[in-house]
Amino acid sequence: MFGFELDGELIGTIRIVPVGYGLTLTETLMPHAGTNAPAFEPGDWEVGRLVLAPEYRSDVDALRHCLHLALQYACSHAPVGRLFATCTHVLSRLYRRFGFSAFAREVPLPGTSKAYTMICGAAEPVERALSGQPAPQAH
Repeated sequence: MFGFELDGELIGTIRIVPVGYGLTLTETLMPHAGTNAPAFEPGDWEVGRLVLAPEYRSDVDALRHCLHLALQYACSHAPVGRLFATCTHVLSRLYRRFGFSAFAREVPLPGTSKAYTMICGAAEPVERALSGQPAPQAH
């Protein structure tokens, strides 16, 4: 779990968790993601629970900067190959700017009425995109 401060004020948090321990929403949803879902590999992580203070939620640059800081830290402390996340369809379009691709849409969370879009991106292109370099266009 990471926290983000600006001028001494906590403005957001994010959680990055390794996949393979049964701790993530991505792992719960993967069996329902269909045939296009990639198989997990060593070095896969889930990025989730990104929360920004209300005054920063519509600021794409704040989102980019916070995600970039968290990814840089994670990559400097552990092998990170790919990043997975679950989000709404609208947010999946935003994350496409950062090198993620949707591989499953409307994936139901068993026992609830919730459904998610599942996204994935290789750490290096995502990091490049977050640093301001163009991301390869996802499909």
